[in-house]
Amino acid sequence: MGFKKTAPPVVVPDSPEKLILDLPRRKIKGVLLHQGEMMKNYVASALNKPDVALQLPTGSGKTLVGLMIAEWRRRKFQEKVVYLCPTRQLVNQVVEQAQDKYGLTVLGFTGPASGYDPIAKSKYNNADHVAVTTYNSLFNTNPFFNNPQIIVIDDAHAAENYIASMWALKVSRFDHATLHTALTNLLKPYLGHTEYTRLCGTWSDIEDATWVDKLPTPDFMSIHDEFVSLVDTHVTPGSDISHPWRLLREHLSACQLYLSSQDILLRPLIPPTWSHAPFIGAKQRIYMSATLGAGGDLERLTGRSIIERIPVPGDWEKQGIGRRYFMFPGMSLHEEEIAELRTKLMQMAGRSLVLVPSDKAQKGIVDEVREQLAFKTYNADDIEGSKRDFIQSPKAVAVVANRYDGIDFPGDDCRLLFIDGLPRAMNSQERFLMTRMGANVLYNERVQTRVLQAIGRCTRSLEDFSAVVVTGDDIPNYLTERTRRSYLHPELQAELEFGIEQSQEMTIEDFIENLGIFLNNDLDWEEANNQILVTREKAVQKPFPAMGELQQAVRHEIEFQKALWQADYEAALAAAEKVITVLTSPDLQGYRALWYYLAGSAAWLGEQNRQGLLSKAREHYRFAKKAAPNVPWLVKLSKFQPEQSDSNINEKSQIALAQIERVEAVLEKLGTHHDLEFNKKEKRILAGLESTSTKPGPFESAHVELGEMLGFVAGKKEEDASPDPWWIAGKICFVFEDHAGAQSTSSLDATKARQAATHPNWIRANVPIDENAEIIPVLVSPVGSASTGALPHLNGVLLWPLDEFKTWAKEALAALRELRRTFTEPGNLIWRADAIEVFEKQYLDAGTLHDKLKKNVAAKVLQSRLS
Repeated sequence: MGFKKTAPPVVVPDSPEKLILDLPRRKIKGVLLHQGEMMKNYVASALNKPDVALQLPTGSGKTLVGLMIAEWRRRKFQEKVVYLCPTRQLVNQVVEQAQDKYGLTVLGFTGPASGYDPIAKSKYNNADHVAVTTYNSLFNTNPFFNNPQIIVIDDAHAAENYIASMWALKVSRFDHATLHTALTNLLKPYLGHTEYTRLCGTWSDIEDATWVDKLPTPDFMSIHDEFVSLVDTHVTPGSDISHPWRLLREHLSACQLYLSSQDILLRPLIPPTWSHAPFIGAKQRIYMSATLGAGGDLERLTGRSIIERIPVPGDWEKQGIGRRYFMFPGMSLHEEEIAELRTKLMQMAGRSLVLVPSDKAQKGIVDEVREQLAFKTYNADDIEGSKRDFIQSPKAVAVVANRYDGIDFPGDDCRLLFIDGLPRAMNSQERFLMTRMGANVLYNERVQTRVLQAIGRCTRSLEDFSAVVVTGDDIPNYLTERTRRSYLHPELQAELEFGIEQSQEMTIEDFIENLGIFLNNDLDWEEANNQILVTREKAVQKPFPAMGELQQAVRHEIEFQKALWQADYEAALAAAEKVITVLTSPDLQGYRALWYYLAGSAAWLGEQNRQGLLSKAREHYRFAKKAAPNVPWLVKLSKFQPEQSDSNINEKSQIALAQIERVEAVLEKLGTHHDLEFNKKEKRILAGLESTSTKPGPFESAHVELGEMLGFVAGKKEEDASPDPWWIAGKICFVFEDHAGAQSTSSLDATKARQAATHPNWIRANVPIDENAEIIPVLVSPVGSASTGALPHLNGVLLWPLDEFKTWAKEALAALRELRRTFTEPGNLIWRADAIEVFEKQYLDAGTLHDKLKKNVAAKVLQSRLS
């Protein structure tokens, strides 16, 4: 062949929004008004800024904006541009959109770098085409994209796990079992018995599965060398945890160690992106986001202190994207009815999408669909390369686990979306800060964005409409809670209010009929739609609390993490103290306490390096406990205080706080958007306690459930010589002998008395419990006396008269119902304070209950009745 001809110079317009007109293969007329405004504003105010965030709501076409800016910069300045997406599926989706819709040629890079097409690599390196790839292709220890000049980060609000994973050592109990076991043994001396069993995977109730903890920095540093040696021994080169370990190994003092029932996580509070040359070396980083994060969330996600923000153009305050009809079956139907409804709605719609939070949940839905409908099912891998097969199947269900962003099904692709649960926290750090530290405010926008991403998968333009069926434990609570809804866009507030109203007192047939009206999209739906529009006009979106303080604090937070990464503990302490100074809002009580703790830890690290900061460390640890007295975790800092400073620590109050944390998990599981599950459990307990059967069963089962409701670790085993229920909270264990079938006129015999007295021995031998726990045998009985042979065994047994126990139980359930009215989510420190007050006033916590019962020594009470 002859020599190639040099391409003629390309004429580049003065702004990206004009570039689309020069693409002859495009299938759109041009950009929409708001897209054009966004691109003009970018050129006018942010062209040369190192970090720029562009806000475009879900479904408003941010992919086109990002691609046009990327292509325009490549042509105008001959820059190497990388466009980042969270997943391979989204890379393929963006490449397909660019080619088929916009007439723009971009290069997709997925999989290992060794498999990249050499011609595509050359074209990227010559700045001939924009490269589209995943976050992981840039954020790794040896990226092919090692010197991009412009980085466009799509779905930046979802970037935290993708970016932070580069500096996160996650030791899974399942995938890294040997290392996990070795680390668990190393950590055992620093954990209570319950925490240790949870870390080992020994669970007894729902709170165990969601448990998360953090090892205080002084404790972590005391095992520093052993930790390093263990991980070095177990991590093999090339394994999935070898790369993050290599980056973290010399920076353990800059990291936090989190423990959960699933894994052990080591990571810095903020990802140290400043240490990654391909990211920090770019001329500009452009963040495409559905929200700009008014509280500095984008800065915390990316480790960048100053990000120039270009907000969404006007007229978006009321108008949303597409129309959604929400259904909340749990407000009217029981679990088995919800499953039946789901199958019938799928059959009616033909094609549907199901988002679930786990692989286990995915398998359950897939099995259900195949068994009930015989529809073809698809998972995330099936649609990674293309959605074409799915959207061409008239009867199909896509079931996707742990993916709430980026999978777009506009128009007729899919009109029915199921969301079956949505985890608010995506990793142990988030879960610890939300549920243990009461720092929910920090994640308000992040969680909201995840929810918006999930519900918007089938509404990608103004013409789209989709039904959204919301089930599971957490997302129905989130979307139906009135206070939380006030922070949403007016359009969404109106859609939710309509959906909530329509979901009450409904049958399966009612839900099916309403879906038919919605999908027909005719005059009947137009009338209903008008109700939504009227509500929308009245709705006002409130800002989240304390956003200004969080935004003001974030640059100091990043300074803190940078200093810690460099082992400059004095500078880290100074930065943490600046954060504390800024965080003054009552809504930030838990987060302020965290920063007192972090300041104390920086000072403690400085003291270990002979910088004379011990008094500072103790001072900040003391202030951390004072800043958030309703956070039980902070009590762990007591051992780093002088002995006299512990005088204000009330052990009973700490046990009560731990109980309340478990109550929060129970209430969240039961749901706050309807009363069905709470009512069912309450009815079962009340009915069981009224059982007159002389055989074991209903009464004991109700007794166990009541304990669980009140935040105790409760259990019962049916085996030889076993006691009736036990309730454990901290170092207090009540072990019961339920004698509910007896008559008030009868006398307690020696056999029954001996059983009750020896139950503590059985507990020690058979139940995981703290070795220093106090085990208190309690007899629940209506008897009025005891035989003379029984009395010697009852000196250490407490008597709880049956009628008094039942009255107490009813009052306890009433108190829980009242507390549930104001409960929104775990970690709300104001609610927690109210709950503690109620529990102590009504003898519901272990400490005050013990005080109440210990006056009734069975031997004395029954002896007096006998005489």
